[in-house]
Amino acid sequence: MNAYTDKAEVGHFINGRKATGGTRRQPIYNPAIGTAARDLLLGDADTVEAAVAAARAAQPAWGDMPPIRRARVMLDFLSLMNRHRDEIAAMITAEHGKVFSDAQGEVQRGIDIVEFACGVPQLLKGDFTDQVSTGIDNWTLRQPLGVVAGVTPFNFPCMVPCWMFPVAIACGNAFILKPSERDPSPSLFMAELLRQAGLPDGIFSVVQGDKVVVDALLTHPDVRALSFVGSTPIAQYIYETGAHHGKRVQALGGAKNHMVVMPDADIDQAVDALIGAAYGSAGERCMAISVAVLVGEVGDRIVPILAERARALRIGNGMQPEVEMGPIVTRQALERIEGYIAIGQQEGANLVVDGRGHRVAGHEQGFFTGGTLFDYVTPAMRIYREEIFGPVLVCVRVPDFAAALELVNAHEYGNGVACFTGDGQIAREFSRRVQAGMVGINVPIPVPMAWHGFGGWKKSLFGDMHAYGEEGVRFYTKQKSVMQRWASSLGRGAEFAMPTAK
Repeated sequence: MNAYTDKAEVGHFINGRKATGGTRRQPIYNPAIGTAARDLLLGDADTVEAAVAAARAAQPAWGDMPPIRRARVMLDFLSLMNRHRDEIAAMITAEHGKVFSDAQGEVQRGIDIVEFACGVPQLLKGDFTDQVSTGIDNWTLRQPLGVVAGVTPFNFPCMVPCWMFPVAIACGNAFILKPSERDPSPSLFMAELLRQAGLPDGIFSVVQGDKVVVDALLTHPDVRALSFVGSTPIAQYIYETGAHHGKRVQALGGAKNHMVVMPDADIDQAVDALIGAAYGSAGERCMAISVAVLVGEVGDRIVPILAERARALRIGNGMQPEVEMGPIVTRQALERIEGYIAIGQQEGANLVVDGRGHRVAGHEQGFFTGGTLFDYVTPAMRIYREEIFGPVLVCVRVPDFAAALELVNAHEYGNGVACFTGDGQIAREFSRRVQAGMVGINVPIPVPMAWHGFGGWKKSLFGDMHAYGEEGVRFYTKQKSVMQRWASSLGRGAEFAMPTAK
């Protein structure tokens, strides 16, 4: 076992060392076994104050450091992340439950962002205009905000924090991370790797906790910005509360991602895409496909194949290499998901495959459910409107492309969407007209690469800027414009008019 997953109590990381703080505790479970593995120490306002004080003291010197020197620390961190990739993935599987190969992919996507952040000297370059007016030059530069924070979800305990802190730190900020209480170990491990890479004490802290810690970060006057990924109700609360306290906020919310399957699509390819995107990571992804929009007669062809594949899913402990789908993260989440299946039945949807009550031999207490498939779902049903966040795929049948596009655009979420077709004109119209932030054409989960940025539309994003990429650089910095002239070019006499180019 790793030192970060074999001790009885998991605490914080503040000012370059492990720390305690707060008196409340809650268990951390191994969801495949269904038993508590460790206790998590939940921080309080005093814990947040300690982290902010350390960050506030350390940040000015870090922000003044030449960007190339900050990039060298990121390069050393990148090397350590690559060296410990499988170790971090094993932590994720132990605390989240996703299969090990999926956890490895998550870590790699996080590493991609670190690699992007190593280019910060280029990313922070400003603009310059010589002789913007007679004897005057004008340029812009980007400077760090100061102390910033991130609140991240359970479903990607490595990748989503990496959307935030590498870019923020490379830009010269100090960063405080509040990870999910469900799987906190990867964050602590990355904190230790940052220390080994030479990051000064206080520049990166991890504070464990719940709403108490989040509210303390949102209201602390020295926290200048906060990034969040989670459900839409909490994202809206984070955005409104942070804005009320004068903070810059980037809050990514929920999703109900649709995949439109046209009659001319490659059926085998579409089925593979739906099975992987709907049931991978037990559907606990903000980019999971949870709605299949079946156009015309394609529904009759595709649903029987989907049902066969859903029933055949290999479900079990994520560390077993043959397993395709692991457990749900908590018993409460399992009960919520299976409750939605009952709601779907009550609403009149056709339950083609019922995953409830799934048991895994040798893991009878684990939080397992099977893949569930509904057909003939309508937009009025809760299982269509609401985010289930589990391995439940609902199929909606529409007569044509226009109806499919209208259906997708009418939903309150606009995170990710996909269209499977062999028609280039359909693909072009879909990508141009669909109301979503991320679009896949014959790509089921169109998560942008590190240099492009991640974010949805409508109730899937509160704030103006997407995560990571150049959008992340803009979020974690503020622009300053400088106009300069020297005495030899000064005119004589006071000027009372608005200055213009002369």
